Amino acid sequence: QVQLVQSGGGMVRPGGSLTLSCAASGRTNARYAMAWFRGPPGRGRDAVAAISGSGRNTYYAKSVQGRFTISRDSANNTMYLQMDSLNSEDTDVYYCAAVPSDYTGTYYYTRSYEYDSWGVGTQVTVSA
Repeated sequence: QVQLVQSGGGMVRPGGSLTLSCAASGRTNARYAMAWFRGPPGRGRDAVAAISGSGRNTYYAKSVQGRFTISRDSANNTMYLQMDSLNSEDTDVYYCAAVPSDYTGTYYYTRSYEYDSWGVGTQVTVSA
């Protein structure tokens, strides 16, 4: 497992943008598949975006396609979620997650049970 420290989030008006960051520490010599989930505390979480260990393959939930961009900076062990054109339905708690990657770094994962390291969550509120 790695330790994941989230930053970013907050309140923004509809149509605005926010960037979330997730910095990994600990066993960072290994390669990890990572993802962003969202959901109310103590309830189920849905994958918003995911990225493979190599960074070559990504996934986006239909609700955020064309508005959110997931990326990673392997040199700094940090993952990002750029969120544009935010609307009220994006209001939620956002969590980053990581799991050791497959050998080729090809696969991403979209189910919460597939991840073994989690950030503590950060609130994103979209409101006028």
